[in-house]
Amino acid sequence: MRIMHTADWHLGRTLEGRSRQAEQEKVLAEMCQIVEEEKVDAVIMAGDVFDSVNPPAHSETLFYETIKIMSRDGLRPVIVISGNHDSPERVEAASPLARTHHITLVGRPVRETLKVAVPMAGEILRIAALPYPSESRLNECLSEVHDEGLLQKAYDERIAFLMKELARGFQKDDVNIVMSHLFIAGGHESDSERPIQVGGAYTVTPPSLSVGSQYIALGHLHRPQTLKGFDAPARYSGSPLAYSFSEANQAKSVTIIDVEPGKPAFVKEIILNSGKPLVEWRANGLEEVYQWLDEGRDANAWIDLQITLEDTLSIRQIQELRRLHNGIIHIRPIFLSEGVFEEKERLANLPLETVFRRFYSRKNGGATPEPQLVELFLELVKEVEEEGVGQDAAD
Repeated sequence: MRIMHTADWHLGRTLEGRSRQAEQEKVLAEMCQIVEEEKVDAVIMAGDVFDSVNPPAHSETLFYETIKIMSRDGLRPVIVISGNHDSPERVEAASPLARTHHITLVGRPVRETLKVAVPMAGEILRIAALPYPSESRLNECLSEVHDEGLLQKAYDERIAFLMKELARGFQKDDVNIVMSHLFIAGGHESDSERPIQVGGAYTVTPPSLSVGSQYIALGHLHRPQTLKGFDAPARYSGSPLAYSFSEANQAKSVTIIDVEPGKPAFVKEIILNSGKPLVEWRANGLEEVYQWLDEGRDANAWIDLQITLEDTLSIRQIQELRRLHNGIIHIRPIFLSEGVFEEKERLANLPLETVFRRFYSRKNGGATPEPQLVELFLELVKEVEEEGVGQDAAD
């Protein structure tokens, strides 16, 4: 049996307000092509279908269209669990219709192992499926004591118990897999996994998922990675797109598993080519940036620009940079020491309103603050000054 493992699609997610819809459409189309080219018998998606509990309609449409194509009109089963970003009810909403296409949607933790017939392999796939198991979704309080160490221990023990119960449904003549969406101790995280309990109370240890499966399919962390310490190959497939600049230059992929009943699984990674790369530029002065732009460097990328300067950028310069490359997301000026000193001297002689406007523009990539925001800032400063005068008088 050949299985494709994927996770963390985060449909509907943007990058600092920039739409990723077109990229998501392309990468999911690429994945649909992979399942055909690789002759995949079943697809498992380990959570975070959407980026929020209330995704835009076009993201829901993209999800349903994609899993329908992957299912090949019911010949190829698709199994999807919810992640921490998903609404369990929304993930499960289309279950009656999805089942007619051999698609299984699991929103909340279940008590029994999923038994899935895989027609193209002529075998049975059994999945101990555990959607994102927060305390609320488990419908219980794990500890009355607000101690992170005790809570982490109680949580890990609860996950171990649930997995052992689910594993009772494994059969030696079938393919047996564990699938969940959670954080494993030792996993390498990225900034884009928001908000998750990394290294905190909701952390699971490898023995808790070592329940006699042939493969452990994980979702939650966006960096593709294989973990150690399990009784079977355990892997985060990672997100199909880079969703933060902490993932710059990080290859994205899907995982292919070849497995037979009673035998070890063989795992390989297939690199995805769709989606714009996220790139960090570190420029020594404005002229170097213009040189890179003239060379067409990273023309089809999202850019985080850090630039060393002696003086502040003007609004016109910022607008020109964004005009020359519409993928520039951040412009982060780093001022030379002398330039910083001179800037402080100039600011000391400027009106407070002007200083605030410059500060806001610098922190927000050249954006101009709304008049109401400037007025609110000046009112707050006035209140602080008046309180200070009042305190001096009282003293």
